[in-house]
Amino acid sequence: MKLKGYFVFAVLSMAIAIAFGALGAHALKNIFDIHAIESWKTAVFYQIVHSLSVLIIVLFGNIYKKVDVRLVLKLMVYGFVIFSSSIYILSFNSIWTIEWLGKVLGPLTPIGGLLMISSWLVLVSKVLKLK
Repeated sequence: MKLKGYFVFAVLSMAIAIAFGALGAHALKNIFDIHAIESWKTAVFYQIVHSLSVLIIVLFGNIYKKVDVRLVLKLMVYGFVIFSSSIYILSFNSIWTIEWLGKVLGPLTPIGGLLMISSWLVLVSKVLKLK
């Protein structure tokens, strides 16, 4: 994906995160238990932070043409999509109670987290190589 594509994705992701934040604060608070609401808030937080981060990294990539940020962006986008999406779905499982869902999606959440961590480490290694 080109940098413009990541920019558009991040902007749309921000809109979705804000909508999901409002959904959690208003509609879902009467449906979910407190643990599910807290998990939902965590997913929204990471989606917002990393959507903004993608926007900043795209701008950084445009300013510093010598730094190829595509790997950083891939790791970050896949990471926060996997992380937040798995938590959103698992939050709904507090009312669905589908037993196998946690076993399938539960391991995906830390994988998403590891991808996000990796994206930041790759970015810092690229920046340290700048002259």
